[in-house]
Amino acid sequence: MIGVQTLTDRLMAKGWRMTAQRRVIFGVFDQPEQHGDHPGQHGDHLGRHGDQPGRHGEAVHRDLHLTADEVMDRAVARLPEISRATVYNTLGELVDAGELLAVQVGDRVTRYDPNVNNEHHHVVCTVCGRIFDLPAAAVALPAGPGGFTIFSAEVIYRGRCADCGPAPTDGADRTDGVGGIGPGPD
Repeated sequence: MIGVQTLTDRLMAKGWRMTAQRRVIFGVFDQPEQHGDHPGQHGDHLGRHGDQPGRHGEAVHRDLHLTADEVMDRAVARLPEISRATVYNTLGELVDAGELLAVQVGDRVTRYDPNVNNEHHHVVCTVCGRIFDLPAAAVALPAGPGGFTIFSAEVIYRGRCADCGPAPTDGADRTDGVGGIGPGPD
């Protein structure tokens, strides 16, 4: 069985109403990203992985993590009359429907990740801010304290991407308080 190829196709198959505004917003996540599309602190990036096949043959745009403002900018480029409220409301609907992940990596900015069919964690470059997907290892979840049931985990790794070079050997990049940035131990 060949799966649907894009977010737009997935949503059409599920019977979502396809207004011009929704088509444009969905289409933002259907487009392959190019390396260096958004250089700087909060750019998205496909990295060397490019599009990787997902479960059931779906195309998954790995490492695509757009902010609402980036989605808005791309949507306006295609449909100048689209409103900010429409973009934000549609992103919220997509997250509620499980078609996008809302990702927060500690900088108070929500990013939207269309890679919903592949269990993964995130790797954040401490230099350029790009976010990469990392397949989740099959690790058993721990038992929670006092009868608490743990059913999922979100892990964020930090380091330097290949474009930003190797980390200094003195630990100056660390954000865990063991040298470099970040709060130190009390």
